[in-house]
Amino acid sequence: MRVLIIEDQYDIAANIWDYLERRDYRVDHAADGVSGLARALGDVFDLIVLDLGLPRLDGLALCRQLRSSGRDTPILMLTARDTLDDKLRGFAEGADDYLVKPFAMKELEARLRVLHRRRRGSGMQSLSVGELNYDPASMLAQRQGRSIALTRAQASILQLLMQQSPNVVSHAALAAAVWGSDGGDSAALHTHVYELRKLVDKPFAHSLILGVHGIGYRLAAS
Repeated sequence: MRVLIIEDQYDIAANIWDYLERRDYRVDHAADGVSGLARALGDVFDLIVLDLGLPRLDGLALCRQLRSSGRDTPILMLTARDTLDDKLRGFAEGADDYLVKPFAMKELEARLRVLHRRRRGSGMQSLSVGELNYDPASMLAQRQGRSIALTRAQASILQLLMQQSPNVVSHAALAAAVWGSDGGDSAALHTHVYELRKLVDKPFAHSLILGVHGIGYRLAAS
């Protein structure tokens, strides 16, 4: 797998590079947002490790521009800040996962592997529940003729909810759909669902994704 590290702290970048290279990843590095964006747009990578606090162009702006260009490379965002607002902004701009510094290299690699597995997809056919349709190949949903582009995490959650509809899907099962058997941050899961509901439900007359207190979520046509 080819990984692009966009990180201005050279000690962190070097540690990630050395760790991944020893595990047979092909690694490239950019030390600021402008060169990182150019590198991400000018070549093909399987995964991007993106620092939030970059010089010249911050991680949020870089992520937004990358997604606007049509690139769907999975992005693991790194930050020294651990607040809900930071996560909301990162996910809203198209980040797929979020890791707070300091972190263990084993966890970083585990999250990268999950993102890579999600990208390869399952070869499933399109799903439909009521007026909502979802195409796993393009990660595009459609409701009442309106196209909805999803991040990889949002797509994993929606796909599982549609597969299980109208049954309730537990928080643990949804977390596993996003992060694999390693689970994940429950706050991050709720953030992903919050952003997904804004896209799928907020512009429309009634909600399809419903919370079930203390258990999980369900998707129902009515």
